[in-house]
Amino acid sequence: MTASVLGVMAWKVLDARKAALASGSSDIQNLVHSLSEHASHTIQAVDIAMAGMVDLLKYRDPEPNRFNRYLAETARTLPQLRDIGVADAKGNWTYSSLPETPRHTASDRSYFAYHRDTPENALRISEPMQSRVDEQSSMIVLSKRITKLDGSFGGVVAAAIDKDYFNGFYRTFKLGPDGGITLIRNDGTLLIRWPQSDRGTDLSKTALFSKHLKLSSVGYYKIISPFDGIVKHLGYEKTPHYPMVVTVAMSEDWLLSEWWKGLRTDAIVAGVLLCMILMLAALLALQFRFRNKTERTLREREAHYRLLANNIADIIILIDARSLLRYVSRSVEPVLGLRARDLIGKSCFELVHPEDRESVRQATTRLRGIDSVSTVVFRHYRADGTLAWVESKFKLATEPSDPARTEFLCVIRDVTERKRMEDELTQLNRRLTQLAATDGLTGLTNRRTFDGFLRREYEACEEISVLLFDIDNFKGYNDTYGHQAGDRCLQAVAKAIGNAAGNTSGLSARYGGEEFAIVLPNTPGDEALRVAEAIRLTIRALGIPNTASSRGYITISAGVAAKNRSTLDEAALVGEADAALYEAKRLGRNRSVVYSSRDLHYVDSASIQHDGEVAPGERTH
Repeated sequence: MTASVLGVMAWKVLDARKAALASGSSDIQNLVHSLSEHASHTIQAVDIAMAGMVDLLKYRDPEPNRFNRYLAETARTLPQLRDIGVADAKGNWTYSSLPETPRHTASDRSYFAYHRDTPENALRISEPMQSRVDEQSSMIVLSKRITKLDGSFGGVVAAAIDKDYFNGFYRTFKLGPDGGITLIRNDGTLLIRWPQSDRGTDLSKTALFSKHLKLSSVGYYKIISPFDGIVKHLGYEKTPHYPMVVTVAMSEDWLLSEWWKGLRTDAIVAGVLLCMILMLAALLALQFRFRNKTERTLREREAHYRLLANNIADIIILIDARSLLRYVSRSVEPVLGLRARDLIGKSCFELVHPEDRESVRQATTRLRGIDSVSTVVFRHYRADGTLAWVESKFKLATEPSDPARTEFLCVIRDVTERKRMEDELTQLNRRLTQLAATDGLTGLTNRRTFDGFLRREYEACEEISVLLFDIDNFKGYNDTYGHQAGDRCLQAVAKAIGNAAGNTSGLSARYGGEEFAIVLPNTPGDEALRVAEAIRLTIRALGIPNTASSRGYITISAGVAAKNRSTLDEAALVGEADAALYEAKRLGRNRSVVYSSRDLHYVDSASIQHDGEVAPGERTH
């Protein structure tokens, strides 16, 4: 017993320690995910605002006072922003959310040089830098390039976020005295560290970047902190959409602090138990001889009564070689509502559902020896005529040497509720699978299902076409009639597209927003064009009014691409259909365009009749 107590104590200590670390791991990873989402949303809100400004400045130079007020309002709306401004191609500030436009230049800033030399329009996140407006504060600058219509560099839009914004948020979390949160750029540059540290800001050579991020964008491992040298458990996650990594670290001592308290309590309890065992050992030794004899008798009786107790809720029957019931326990009455004496001498198949009788018969034929057991689940009639699902275990009650005298022992248990729950679970899983593959608004398959279908069919088919559709002037329709009307419009268009693909081996899907797609396996480009035109004409025939369009009703544009020898993969095929769709938009909308490796073929809005011929007076290219 002493060994048992010590063994249980050791097991409990190790298990509690493991549980404490597991709980800490879960807490750290959940917090990392939340902080990753927070950082991403913080940057995304600024990115969206800056994107609109870049598009505006590409085409025009707004009036300074009005645009400065707009920048100031944007800075007030987004709490993470300290200020936002626009520098021209020479680095001089032309617009600013500050009361007075700065007179210093941004030409010596790293982000300005980056956008000047790099013709990309992506958001750049700078390293921490000192503000020239307030030299006491440190900031992170988010910037985007302004590209003029001729492709030349037109300056940058830059927004500053104080490091105190993140620190103020991070200090609300209880991570222990040695815990910490870091926000790191993907190249290893430290952006935010809470609590602040005097250590270097380049973490690119740490195990996080040299090993773990290469294996997974989300993870958890044990480290020796590069900031304070303490053993910690660290969780990390890349932020979605932006080149940043968030880490949360807690010291192992902090994670195990409650475990240590519990360990002291358990040690006291174990000590008391050991003392009691030693005191009782002497008294128990005097009783062993007497107890051995008594326990032997009790074990025999216990085995007998346990057999009865374990089976009292089940139905026990004895069946002879002619399938007649020789014995039925009284438990048949509460389980099935039948009386045991009424069943004696009847065939065991009388109350079995006709469709299940063969499976019951086969269960008895599978028995090969006295120790073999055969289990079958079938439907059994109750006294009131209703059906109950039961589980029956068959076993030979006699040696199988004489088939005419063979008897079977059968134990029956009511599993109706279990069967019902299994059926409900199967239906629920089937429904969840369907929902995971379907767009909730339109009822078409979603983008993920579309991508998987296209990938499979592209490999399997020599000929395959992709059709992309986009509702013309849909933003104006939404702005005019409202989002609920927009949803109804999307549903009507989706229904027409789904009906068009319903009688084919293809797949229709909502590709995103007001865009739809169809995959047509074993279909060349000319036949796909006919399908696209048929759908376009069907949408036009719906007559959905749209005052935001010059035509006065809802129309769609279509891009068609067919697999050929120059097509690299299914992604390239979708890209070709997308290029054709944008060509249709450029040519005036309400038309279908077919992609070619040499050029783009397009058909005007009424150029294909129902018989597939080009209408008189229309033109094709």
